[in-house]
Amino acid sequence: MALRFIGIYPNTPTDESPTIWVDEETGDLIIQSWTADEATVKQAQEVGSIPGHSTDIPAHESMIRLPAVMLQYIPRPDGDA
Repeated sequence: MALRFIGIYPNTPTDESPTIWVDEETGDLIIQSWTADEATVKQAQEVGSIPGHSTDIPAHESMIRLPAVMLQYIPRPDGDA
């Protein structure tokens, strides 16, 4: 796996900073961000996604809250970040 740094939360302190990397081989995004609080998780479970799909979060997954300002770093299909 070869990761490439994409961006970090603007004006960030030295610790606890939302950060995004891309896996150069797969194009997957690797995101470090704040863990969603219980109220957010509960609301997402109430809203759901598609009929019949579980709203439980499997042990191998996490729900994170990505600050809107970080969207500028997500790569677009045209190659711009």
